Amino acid sequence: MATKFGAKSTTEDVLAGIELKGKRILVTGVSAGLGVETARALVAHGASVVGAARDLEKAKRATSEVIKAAAETGGSFELIELDLASLKSVRSATDKLVADGRLFDVIIANAGVMATPFGKTQDGFETQFGTNHLGHFVFVNRIAKLIKDGGRLVNLASSGHRFSNVDLNDPNFETTQYEPFLAYGRSKTANILFAVAFDQRHRERGVRAAAVHPGGIQTELARHMDPAQMEQMVKQINEEAAAEGKEPFQFKTVPLGAATSVWAAVVAPAEEVGGQYCENCHVSDVVSDDARLGLLDEGVRGYALDPENAKTLWKKSEEMVGESYA
Repeated sequence: MATKFGAKSTTEDVLAGIELKGKRILVTGVSAGLGVETARALVAHGASVVGAARDLEKAKRATSEVIKAAAETGGSFELIELDLASLKSVRSATDKLVADGRLFDVIIANAGVMATPFGKTQDGFETQFGTNHLGHFVFVNRIAKLIKDGGRLVNLASSGHRFSNVDLNDPNFETTQYEPFLAYGRSKTANILFAVAFDQRHRERGVRAAAVHPGGIQTELARHMDPAQMEQMVKQINEEAAAEGKEPFQFKTVPLGAATSVWAAVVAPAEEVGGQYCENCHVSDVVSDDARLGLLDEGVRGYALDPENAKTLWKKSEEMVGESYA
């Protein structure tokens, strides 16, 4: 019987006894937090990891433990430059990977930004939708043929998807008043819908895609948030939790947060996680779009897994980036 994991499982817990020698895995966002721990955990079990980062010097400093773990296990680690807020950078990175020709067992689309002030990417897209979704949409689709038959895509999403469905009539907030977490919610819903659509398109050759929520973690992702705002948010969550007789909120450690990523990537059965949203190392239940949920509650909104919504997003994304993908 398969081991059951949960909110208290770390990367080492879920990878216990797992041998990844011969597996080649790409992880975006390896200059801090979850990306670094995801890469470290994978190479510690023998995998060859390609880490993508916008700032290579920062990534080199951040991944010293990854390099050390690779040397100890016979795994390997290399870096490539990737700025998801620039389609020129995305295309350059994918051109190099395609020219190299080596295949991947798994791609983990981990990089992202959260609750940024209003801004635009180099291509004129709203920063969060452009970076979190469109950058990965182009990156993954341009190297989709490099994913081995039977491989996987794991998109880092968030319970923040519950802030909002995508708005494909105004994805760049040209007519809607900008709110940082509204934009974040749209981008995280897009990450889930992209996984749903990618899974539908590639499952015939055994490639499955899943979206994962790592949980509440204190990483660089929150750098745009005022500490007082964060403190107030946690206070409100704990007041609600106390009123409902629940345990107070506690931030996850990075190894706890990265556990669901590696679980969905190399541990969970493909047919279990394909086309699904996962959190705390299991597949989440669908909750109604109007159900009132706190940060401590699990569940994925139905609109984030809706296949028609996913198809519409795919078509709109192709129009926005000026490329079509099979």
